[in-house]
Amino acid sequence: MANTSRAEVRTAIHSRIRRKVRGNTGRPRLAIYRSLNHIYAQLIDDLNGQTLVSASTTEKDLRGDGGGNLDAARRVGQVIAERALAKGIEQVVFDRGGYLYHGRIKALTDAARAAGLNKNEAVAAAEEPPPAVAAEQPKEKKAKKKSKE
Repeated sequence: MANTSRAEVRTAIHSRIRRKVRGNTGRPRLAIYRSLNHIYAQLIDDLNGQTLVSASTTEKDLRGDGGGNLDAARRVGQVIAERALAKGIEQVVFDRGGYLYHGRIKALTDAARAAGLNKNEAVAAAEEPPPAVAAEQPKEKKAKKKSKE
């Protein structure tokens, strides 16, 4: 993959994801696009080729201080979940759009789950106990073997 830009790599990853992820009327695809200054989310019915619900930081009521930060992503996630629930959509398929599930992408989906989308995933994540942290004991140093010279 030499001599390819980040955008080309992301597009290739997104096309691989899109081969596996399909949205339908009962469970639409939550597609996310992230630019440097804004974040966009929309619910798409791939069978009919329609956008059912959308939200982005370019809207006046979601603009706030800035559109390219975690708080803005949380606002968009909460609003898209509220709009989806108002239309009777409770389950979605998540499409991260070729981006890593980290930062603004993770904040948006966590906010959407907290606001009521995919309730079974939010409950399952909350019920999982955190991994037990073993008490770290100092390791004893092993004596070095003397080499025969």
